[in-house]
Amino acid sequence: MASSIPQDPLARSSAAEAADDAVVERDTASIRSSPKPSASTVTRAGTVWVAVVVALILLVLLIIFILTNQVSVNIMFLGLESSLPLGVALLMAAVAGGLLVAAAGVARILQLRLKARRVRKLHAAS
Repeated sequence: MASSIPQDPLARSSAAEAADDAVVERDTASIRSSPKPSASTVTRAGTVWVAVVVALILLVLLIIFILTNQVSVNIMFLGLESSLPLGVALLMAAVAGGLLVAAAGVARILQLRLKARRVRKLHAAS
């Protein structure tokens, strides 16, 4: 005898849902296992090699600069006087400037870390 209650057209059997789940799982597994085509993959080793090559090029240019600027100049600083080749004096000035910038960067990083630690403690206490 036929039921007088109309069936929900959107209702699905558990077997149909299991079959759909299996299809989705199979498709997801194939997507995960297939290698992604990539024209260029950046690795740490590759980045290090690029940095080394750039550093060597800069070192060669720096040596050329120092060797071509061998004219001796008098340097006076805080009452001290010295005579150095121009290239060496400029190199020393650049290194001193770099050290000052690095010191300012370290101070700022320490300041931000201290502030982050205080915020974490404040949130942990709440």
